[in-house]
Amino acid sequence: MDVTEFQQWVKEYYASRGWSDLDIFIRIGFLAEETGEVARAIRALEIGRDRPDEETESYKSNKTALMEELGDVLGNVIVIAKKYNISLEQVFQLHQEKCSARSATYKLESF
Repeated sequence: MDVTEFQQWVKEYYASRGWSDLDIFIRIGFLAEETGEVARAIRALEIGRDRPDEETESYKSNKTALMEELGDVLGNVIVIAKKYNISLEQVFQLHQEKCSARSATYKLESF
């Protein structure tokens, strides 16, 4: 599935559930929540769980959880982009141009 197909699928799926009709500030809250879940999934991959009530999962299971959370973040980003009539292709292109312009004037120093 390419990005345009995915963007269309998310649009239809979220609309069918009434999720895309939510106020933009509620949507931003969901995006923040999902971003936190990405952080937690990365923690599980990198250092494991640190609470006694949490079970240790396999690397494969933790990686799948990270992919699921990244999908949730993308879904929220797509709904936000749709609200402002922005395609992900436009986002990709603008981001690439911005980063390319930065790399022409700024080099990341090695650590």
